[in-house]
Amino acid sequence: MLVNTPDFDKLALGEILDPIESQPANLLPMLQAIEGRYRYLPKEAMVEVALRLKIPKSRVFAVANFYKALSLTPKGERIFTVCQGTACHLRGAPSLIASLEKALGISLGQCSKDGRNGLESVNCLGACAMAPVVTVDGEVHGAMTAKKVSELI
Repeated sequence: MLVNTPDFDKLALGEILDPIESQPANLLPMLQAIEGRYRYLPKEAMVEVALRLKIPKSRVFAVANFYKALSLTPKGERIFTVCQGTACHLRGAPSLIASLEKALGISLGQCSKDGRNGLESVNCLGACAMAPVVTVDGEVHGAMTAKKVSELI
């Protein structure tokens, strides 16, 4: 789902993209720079990238969809990520997701209306010995429980 953003500013986008040489090889760095500013890729920004690089919009959208690190929907300032690997799943990841959804008032893959919190899951964080694992902005918290989740928030 593509989201138009009311706070999109073409002038600010120019400040983000101007330092990057306008050549097709810089498509990904441009998208990463936009993601760094807006915490997602506004549709208008991707159209502008296509125009600057003189490439089809479909190529920009394809790259944006390919990389999991890029998002077409807004992400929160704080990102709660729940590992759903086998060890974490068996040790309670689904109940952690349910607890986070309830406490944050959002569903998995969403961002709160105020833009403060986002909730995501990943297939594996590689911390199986600490399962179940939740990260908050990349900081790993192991042996999580519903009670510990509420303390994180």
